[in-house]
Amino acid sequence: MRYLFFTNTPAHVHLYKHAVQSLCADGHEVLVLARDYTCTVELLEWYDLPYEVYGYCDTSKQSLLSRLPAHYVRAIRQARQFDPDLIFGMGGYAAHTGAMVRTPTVLLIDSEPASFDHAISTPFARAVLTPNTFQKDLGTNHYVFSGLKECAYLHPEIYESNPSIRDRLGVEPDESYVILRLNAFGSQHDVGKDGITHEQCHQLIDRLSNDATILVSDEGKDVDLEGLPARSFDLHPALMHDALAEATLLIADTQTMVTEAALLGTPAIRSNSFVGDSDMGNFVELENQGLIHNVARFSDIVDISTTLLRDDSVNEEWTRRRNDFLSDKTNLTELLVNVATARGRVGDLEAVRQFSRGTPSESKPPVGVGSD
Repeated sequence: MRYLFFTNTPAHVHLYKHAVQSLCADGHEVLVLARDYTCTVELLEWYDLPYEVYGYCDTSKQSLLSRLPAHYVRAIRQARQFDPDLIFGMGGYAAHTGAMVRTPTVLLIDSEPASFDHAISTPFARAVLTPNTFQKDLGTNHYVFSGLKECAYLHPEIYESNPSIRDRLGVEPDESYVILRLNAFGSQHDVGKDGITHEQCHQLIDRLSNDATILVSDEGKDVDLEGLPARSFDLHPALMHDALAEATLLIADTQTMVTEAALLGTPAIRSNSFVGDSDMGNFVELENQGLIHNVARFSDIVDISTTLLRDDSVNEEWTRRRNDFLSDKTNLTELLVNVATARGRVGDLEAVRQFSRGTPSESKPPVGVGSD
């Protein structure tokens, strides 16, 4: 069979990379259509995946909107030339391309706030897959799996740690380090949202540098670190998960890396304007499991960070919580391969069930720092 995957962001490459490799190894024809956005193409090259670029955009919202028509034209043309039997993606590009080339599409969605994208994409999908934490009904073809989309590459059956990462980072075996991740807020679902400001970034570095080494990963590449007790994360982006796995703490205003930290057993603090009463179900669940902290006030970031960095029991405790959380979660790569070979007809697959409203998992009280 012939499979087409859309990777519009670096996170999409990680989501699909193992499924693409597995399908290729089984003799299927696979093509990845990529948007050249931040390090997406770098990752595709690193993992040696078969890809073509359908368009470019930088981290500004204007860049994406102005290039949309050309992106669609090229994506549809390239898809028609490849002639796939099934398309995978996470939104409008995949769904609309599938409709234009008359090919069934499977969407994997995990962000409830992206209502506009849901409205214009899900009607064209043969199946819509979401984590069981997802709180919005996306129609009759909406199916859920136990876990998170990051279980496609950080599930214990998939992920292997890199023992050389501390040497690559230039940190000592027992040296504490914090990764400070800053989002560019350039995606469609980021319109109107914001996170940690440059001034707050500088304050965090000043306050935390006495307790740990600070590594800054800045998607927009516009934070000036000159004269500050911090340095840029300068390894290949494919090594970020290995760096996260060894980190003492992640502080971020992005979404995906916070989930990744949780699945690696690394404490994470998430602060952006998505945080609040209508927050996404996966982040509510991860906080209830004691794996992350969703924080709205900047002062709380400093207080929680200091507490975590000075608690010697954190590493062992978070490892236990992570193992407990993942003990019954789906190996999503395995599921994606099964969905592919079933041509997107997921109703008979044991690892999924049709969406129904209600609590995704047994309600548990939030776990606080230092509690059991």
